[in-house]
Amino acid sequence: MSIIRTASPGATRTSTSAPISAPANPLAEQLRARLDNQTATVAIVGLGYVGLPLAETFVWGGFNVIGFDIDTRKIEALRAKRSYIGHIDDDRVAELIGGGRFDATDDPARFVEADAIVICVPTPLGEAREPDLSYIEATGRTLMPHLREGQIVVLESSTYPGTTEEVLQPILEESGLVAGKDFFLAYSPEREDPGNPTFATRNIPKVVGGLDAESLDLAVRLYKPVVEGVVPVESIRVAEACKIVENTYRAVNIALVNELKLIFDRMGIDVWNVIHAAKTKPFGFQAFYPGPGLGGHCIPIDPFYLTWIARRYGINTRFIELAGEINTAMPRHVVDRIGDALNDDGKAVRGSRICILGVAYKKDVDDPRESPAFPIMEMLLARGAVVTYHDPHVPTLPAMREHPNLPRLESSPLTSEFLAAQDAILIVTEHTQVDYERIGREANLIIDTRNAMARSGATRARIVKA
Repeated sequence: MSIIRTASPGATRTSTSAPISAPANPLAEQLRARLDNQTATVAIVGLGYVGLPLAETFVWGGFNVIGFDIDTRKIEALRAKRSYIGHIDDDRVAELIGGGRFDATDDPARFVEADAIVICVPTPLGEAREPDLSYIEATGRTLMPHLREGQIVVLESSTYPGTTEEVLQPILEESGLVAGKDFFLAYSPEREDPGNPTFATRNIPKVVGGLDAESLDLAVRLYKPVVEGVVPVESIRVAEACKIVENTYRAVNIALVNELKLIFDRMGIDVWNVIHAAKTKPFGFQAFYPGPGLGGHCIPIDPFYLTWIARRYGINTRFIELAGEINTAMPRHVVDRIGDALNDDGKAVRGSRICILGVAYKKDVDDPRESPAFPIMEMLLARGAVVTYHDPHVPTLPAMREHPNLPRLESSPLTSEFLAAQDAILIVTEHTQVDYERIGREANLIIDTRNAMARSGATRARIVKA
């Protein structure tokens, strides 16, 4: 199936591929008409880093949108025209609310008002790194009593192939309605990259898989007016596998450069200079960069979804699991490098004042999920270090299920007195708005895991790459 591209806002939208043929279903015909003339109401379930930008995109595309979340704090913030996501400012939320096409609620009874329901809830890992589908299951059970004929339900949560049909569909069919006949079912992986100024929901191609031909056709029609390209695929399972492949590819390649970094460190070679040279090749090489570990909700998690489902089919994913082991081991490597660097200064980790610079999982976002900063903090605290942090996007450390023993620290201001008093500054996340030149002038020792100091010019501080 070929990509279906759409034009810019206000232009006539056309398709480069023939319409998807589907048998006539009166319910599908009615929904098709509402989607095509954009009189359909879209419900977005989960108003986090994926759901809120998606709601904004559907409003921009001319649809009426109901945003649903069980977190009443989010609902109250939206109604007050306040943002709770760093890269979405208050003005955008005010525009979203003020346009009259968006309403936020925690009332599941309003699902009946929607023609399309898009589920964007988290899919974390359990303690044994097994898929935790509890949020999908809970959403399905909340939605099920309010499901009506003629709706389409689209799952966007990252998960393993088979989840939509084996987990979500049976829950929804407890309503007495049959998927593909009474309501329609599809999957479309989210591809958000928070903080990326180049790519947003509107201009990232949308992969879509349907339970049947009618479901696929309706899902394509749902997304076609609001994104620049729709990529229909042959099944829900292909669409589910797509996201896992994308993030496994990144995780494996990051693991490769992390391992190369360890090798080249021993050889006295700067891996950053090696990558800079290698990426000049115009073909056959894509640059990935080492770091203190993997962070975010997708890249550290999705490969384990794949390894888990592979075991159900009797396959050992040795390559993927090895990559996971390498990436998971990087925080310990960083802590060891801190210990070595402090030792060179005649200091022990115990009692040393160490400030972690950046606890968000990537630069210029406020999302700390799965950040490598937290296992690093835990190990440093266990060794007796006095740990603080600075992050302009994360003013207070949130309570985290995976790290319940971390103290509820607040971001420390980078005053001259504070910098001079630290035994080491550890750069974990290279936020753009941080003044690295000033840190280089006023700090004593900098452990740089991101090559952030390479552009800082001359420094007084001793810099150790980790």
